[in-house]
Amino acid sequence: MTTVTELRAAVPAQGWLGEALERVAADPGAIGRLFPAAGRRVGREPLADPSGWTTDEAARALLLAALPKDRVVAEAEGLYRYGDAAEKRAVLKALPLLPIADEGVPLLRDAIRTNDTRLVAAALGPYARHLDDAAWRQAVLKCVFMGVPLSSVDSLDERADAELATMLAGLVEERRAAGRDMAPDALALLDRLKGL
Repeated sequence: MTTVTELRAAVPAQGWLGEALERVAADPGAIGRLFPAAGRRVGREPLADPSGWTTDEAARALLLAALPKDRVVAEAEGLYRYGDAAEKRAVLKALPLLPIADEGVPLLRDAIRTNDTRLVAAALGPYARHLDDAAWRQAVLKCVFMGVPLSSVDSLDERADAELATMLAGLVEERRAAGRDMAPDALALLDRLKGL
């Protein structure tokens, strides 16, 4: 799992980001103006390390991490609800870095209900450990159905169980009956789960 320290090393708090972090620490309400501007101010390039992050996602996660603990949940919810897809993705990816226990689960559930593959993938990152087993299994099936690579599902092999195997087997039958192929990663998972 990516840490705040890794994000700070990847996107140093200099220039605009340094000023924005200071503003958020002094005035938490300022995040509402600064969070959307991150993409324009720091760019949107993919980071080499940590992989799977972009500069704007890292900057936005750092802004959320700079909030006082008593404001994190409310601000994260508001930024997610009113943000564009990139802002929502940044909130989802930042959740495991924030002191919010399982209070971000409603945001995961919302993202999983969307048809945006990037949001679904972000929702199944490390914070998905807070999803109950039934919701997690349904989210994994949605990944398969939508073509989201299962490599984006954090702790897949640790959480996959016999019930997920049964659900996947049913989906394989449905897809074959409809003349559709099944993603190779889903078939590989099903093979690993045989015998549970």
